[in-house]
Amino acid sequence: MQAPPLILTVERNLRNLELLNKFLTDNGFRTVSAANMEELDQRLLGSDPIALALVDLAGFDKGIWERCDRLRQSGIPFLVISPQPSPGTQRTGLAHGASGILVKPLVVKELVGMIQNLMRT
Repeated sequence: MQAPPLILTVERNLRNLELLNKFLTDNGFRTVSAANMEELDQRLLGSDPIALALVDLAGFDKGIWERCDRLRQSGIPFLVISPQPSPGTQRTGLAHGASGILVKPLVVKELVGMIQNLMRT
């Protein structure tokens, strides 16, 4: 039996990170987390094949966009999660290779649908 896809979750708020990981594992995915830039760098250098990344921008500085570029260059699709709707964030996210932008609060069906669509491509 094949292992479920591995999703990298990037979130500074540890409680939100825990809830997101629980939601994903309850829906059949495996997760690996990063709560800061150093952990994210380690995950990107790791040997585990990451199928998708969910990157919550809240609490990160502009250096997060460099990591998004690294995701894109590595061929890892990613979704950006933004704390508020912003045309600037949408433009920047898409310019750095995001497959989509989600705004908090997350709509569960929308999140699952986007993940499933990205996993098929």
